Amino acid sequence: MPPRSRPNTSPARRQRTRAASPSPPKGSPSPSKKASAVKTTQTEAPKKDGLKMWYAEKGKLRIVIDNYLLPMLLMIASPLWCLATAYITSLKEPSFSSFYTECVSTGVTTCGGLIFAATWPTAASVTLLAVFNFMALLIYWWPGKTEYGPLTEHGEKPEYMVNGVAHCILFTASMLAGSEYGLGWFKLSVLADNAPATIGTLNIFGLLFCALLYFKGLYFPSGPDSGTAGHGPVFDYYWGTELYPRFGGVDVKKFVNCRFSMTYWMVFGISCLAKTYNEKKTIDPGLFFCALSQFLYLNKFYMWEIGYMRSIDIIVDHAGFYETWGCLVWVPATYTLHTRSMLSLSSGLSWPVAFTIFSLGLLGVGLNFWADEQRDTFRATGGKCTIWGKKPVFIEAEYETVDPDSGALVKRKSLLLASGWWGTARHQHYCFELMAAYSWGLLAGVHTHGLLPLFYPIFLTVLLVHRAHRDEEKCIAKYGKYFEEYMRIVPYRIVPFIY
Repeated sequence: MPPRSRPNTSPARRQRTRAASPSPPKGSPSPSKKASAVKTTQTEAPKKDGLKMWYAEKGKLRIVIDNYLLPMLLMIASPLWCLATAYITSLKEPSFSSFYTECVSTGVTTCGGLIFAATWPTAASVTLLAVFNFMALLIYWWPGKTEYGPLTEHGEKPEYMVNGVAHCILFTASMLAGSEYGLGWFKLSVLADNAPATIGTLNIFGLLFCALLYFKGLYFPSGPDSGTAGHGPVFDYYWGTELYPRFGGVDVKKFVNCRFSMTYWMVFGISCLAKTYNEKKTIDPGLFFCALSQFLYLNKFYMWEIGYMRSIDIIVDHAGFYETWGCLVWVPATYTLHTRSMLSLSSGLSWPVAFTIFSLGLLGVGLNFWADEQRDTFRATGGKCTIWGKKPVFIEAEYETVDPDSGALVKRKSLLLASGWWGTARHQHYCFELMAAYSWGLLAGVHTHGLLPLFYPIFLTVLLVHRAHRDEEKCIAKYGKYFEEYMRIVPYRIVPFIY
């Protein structure tokens, strides 16, 4: 059975090819009539033959860079970086400077061998991950209200069981009950004890699992939104060949994103507290408030889980290395980096200082929740609500999808909120996320660890700025003039009056 490909004859299919590539090469089909109208001046051919040839060659170069070189660079550098940070946080004095000193003194080759030795899979790490995911799979089927994601381009309507809060409570309770504070089956510090080997195990599994998803999307897809993006096998592995893959009724995106990566991040702080208390018989104020803040943040995430499953990333990004490996490996390795750095070296913060930083981060978590709540209420009521005591301002946008029965293009409507926090900036909630992220990095103690614990918030800053840009490209491609009008009403992207 040959791999499924996307013919370029359908406007809707051309739109999907555009969405599949964050930076599509010049010369690729335009996403839609609305989107191409915005960029008409950029695609006009130069009058001179010399310039025409120059642009053609530049287009070929961009195709090579976007579809081969950049994906390959990310797929090589990211796994190595995760292994390196797992090793750095296991040092007695975890910091970039101490790691650099060790590499200089022992040599790069020897240091590389130490990294792979520290992160090589062990029987304990494999068993731990197997039990962890088995528990998550059991709770996956906990009863809850059925909700649906947005209709896809090819007429698929993903179905979700809304049981995120139940999962959050049951998984945490099960972990505490099975530890030495309950039935004594394992130590509560088990995640922290096996962190480097766990990251190494996840890295190998994640790369293989993405290969499985690559072939599944080509030959055994779960739905109509699948097939090659048309940019070569390297890009297909990186981006993914299926929008909503499933195994035995289990939604891969939901399980990997929410039931594994976010859960691991949530309970990892608890495990780190148990480890430091068992070894030092004391509690580090920075670690305590860092773990508490992240636990509360992720509790808020599970309360909003269905909103996440309806977010632009979930409904557009395919399940490949970028999305799936990122959740399987990058989240456990990078989002816990500042917490792991305090296992061997304390934050050096006093309780009052740590509480002050924690309070600022908690404010960010609360404001983020408030912004999400405004949007969810608006969507649930179809705009028939009040926000900040007033009727909401919104745009009724039209977009096109393919009817699953006839294959014809049909027009649908969506409401774009421009009130409350969503009227101050188009991605105001990103500011609130960054408030929380920087508080976690600062709680680890930059005066003791250097810039190491700030890597995650700095990475998140770059990610969210880039994501805001990508999201708006996707929205312009989908909504055209309606989203351009929304951008006129809400002119600031992330920070009001600044950016």
